[in-house]
Amino acid sequence: MSKQPRAGRDEILECQVMWEPDSKRNTQMDRFRAAVSAACGLALGNYSDLYQWSVESYSEFWAEFWKFSGIVSSRMYDEVVDTSKGVADVPEWFKGSRLNYAENLLRHKENDKVAVYVAREGKEDIVKVTFEELRQQVALFAAAMRRMGVRKGDRVVGYLPNGEHALEAMLAAASIGAVWSATSPDFGVNGVLDRFSQIQPKLIFSVEAVVYNGKEHGHLDKLQQVVKGLPDLEKVVVIPYVASRGTIDISRIPSSVFLDDFLATGKGDQAPQLEFEQLPFSHPLFIMFSSGTTGAPKCMVHSAGGTLLQHLKEHVLHGNTTSSDTILYYTTASWMMWNWLVSALATGAALVLYDGSPLVPTPNVLWDLVDRIGITILGTGAKWLSVLEARNMRPVETHSLQTLHTILSTGSPLKAQSYDYVYRCIKTSVLLGSISGGTDIISCFMGQNVCLPVYRGEIQARNLGMAVEAWDEEGKAVWGASGELVCTKPFPCQPTHFWNDENGSKYRKAYFSKFPGVWAHGDYCRINPKTGGIVMLGRSDGTLNPNGVRFGSSEIYNIVEALEEVADSLCVPQYNEDGEERVVLFLKMASGHTFRPDLVQRIRDAIRVGLSARHVPSLILETKGIPYTLTGKKVEVAVKEVIAGKAVEYRGAFSNPETLDLYRHIPELQGF
Repeated sequence: MSKQPRAGRDEILECQVMWEPDSKRNTQMDRFRAAVSAACGLALGNYSDLYQWSVESYSEFWAEFWKFSGIVSSRMYDEVVDTSKGVADVPEWFKGSRLNYAENLLRHKENDKVAVYVAREGKEDIVKVTFEELRQQVALFAAAMRRMGVRKGDRVVGYLPNGEHALEAMLAAASIGAVWSATSPDFGVNGVLDRFSQIQPKLIFSVEAVVYNGKEHGHLDKLQQVVKGLPDLEKVVVIPYVASRGTIDISRIPSSVFLDDFLATGKGDQAPQLEFEQLPFSHPLFIMFSSGTTGAPKCMVHSAGGTLLQHLKEHVLHGNTTSSDTILYYTTASWMMWNWLVSALATGAALVLYDGSPLVPTPNVLWDLVDRIGITILGTGAKWLSVLEARNMRPVETHSLQTLHTILSTGSPLKAQSYDYVYRCIKTSVLLGSISGGTDIISCFMGQNVCLPVYRGEIQARNLGMAVEAWDEEGKAVWGASGELVCTKPFPCQPTHFWNDENGSKYRKAYFSKFPGVWAHGDYCRINPKTGGIVMLGRSDGTLNPNGVRFGSSEIYNIVEALEEVADSLCVPQYNEDGEERVVLFLKMASGHTFRPDLVQRIRDAIRVGLSARHVPSLILETKGIPYTLTGKKVEVAVKEVIAGKAVEYRGAFSNPETLDLYRHIPELQGF
């Protein structure tokens, strides 16, 4: 097996405890373990026992959790799952049941309790939305959607920031049985059309502008081009977000209407009532998109029931989330962590939806919100914690953080030194939960656990019902050594299918081509046999994933190779010894053109506009040649290996193997 970027081995062996659970054992995880032991005649003494039972008897586990979670359904299931089918068969779950995702999120009847706090960069006011107000708004959105002809299975999309409008539109679509998908405003036109053009939405919600990093970014020009590229759109709803309605001109955007006018169409004589379409467990809820490494992004279809049940398991059992919690996850509306966050409404917890930079006007913006609102669970990216550490921020000295009991981190592996920083400079008594999963499963394979200690540099444990192992190249489980992250048993949050993948070939290739019949996730990890904790070691394929923003090289090529100065390009990740990743873009110049700083700047600007600021490569360098296979495909993975100092053995597969040597010992790549 090729050597992967990895954390130091001493981090696994030292097993330094950073936090320990409450000895009272009265968490929801403990209560669930006791309930299972009683119901099934078992003696499950600890989390390890419960985990082993949950993956060995996964059908019984999910049935017991359905009961424990109090899912709202109008019809009970006939069968949990056909256990004769493997994970690659994508078996149907909870056949015969009827439910609605939105009904489960809006089921809490404490009408005056705040459901959502909405905070935005540059705005002092925090908007509060109660559960009753949220239900009323969702009813208005849904009535207007029904009035315009949105039906079960239609696609409704948002080109929206993380705020109440995205939440209300999504819940309304889900209440009808329409399918929701979103991209955030930092996506450029290409990035949006690469995704939405595949799923042919009937309705799109957007804003006229956003504020980020202290600057206003107009959105209508991009929206106009996006709408032009989506011929099946029947309605474009524009939400005045930064400016007042009277100053916004939407006349150039076909079929466009302001939000107020759209909602007025559903009002009638009296306020509309919420109606929840009762749908099969496997009915499509969300379409999420892959990074688009080798072409158009894959469209992953996630089921209403699978998403709900999995998210409830993670919130209720692993996070011990209750109606007394207030949770903020720093995310955009297009990242799967947004979908994960909003499902927490089903626990009765309050959400904090924040839109803006986490560093403007000061790097304390999220800590200020923790104290001001009383946030109990704060989610972020590993990179943000590194930035705070580099800036020598010490919230322990500047903020109370009294309510905060959990800090979650995902997006990229959390470095061991970040554990030191959190417990030294933020809060000693907080559960620091590194969590890991992905868009593919719209959830986590492993993550925080209120019943287990936090060890320095490790994700606490594999999650219940997720039969995760690390495998070597021969398909054997390895313990204490690096291996491919696999899942050997079915789980309800698998995508039911990919959109536009009639025979399932793209689906099979994505997850089951490496080990037949076993889900291979494309990550390298190491499971510590002593603690059960996991260290993530980066991607095992050619997908780019800097700071947790996963995307494909083809998205970069589409923009760069449109420039006349560029004959060809190659985009690869480079890792440092901490497992951090940066993206390096190599350019082969067209005849008669030279590599110049102004071209580099133009490319950076074009990628920022066409995709997003987070897609801009860390380094852009010149190369004289780019390796190709005999069948005419660029070979990114081989170049990734070469710049990491590894040998590429099978040079016979290349049409121009000599070009590989151009990537050895490049001075600009040293010292990362």
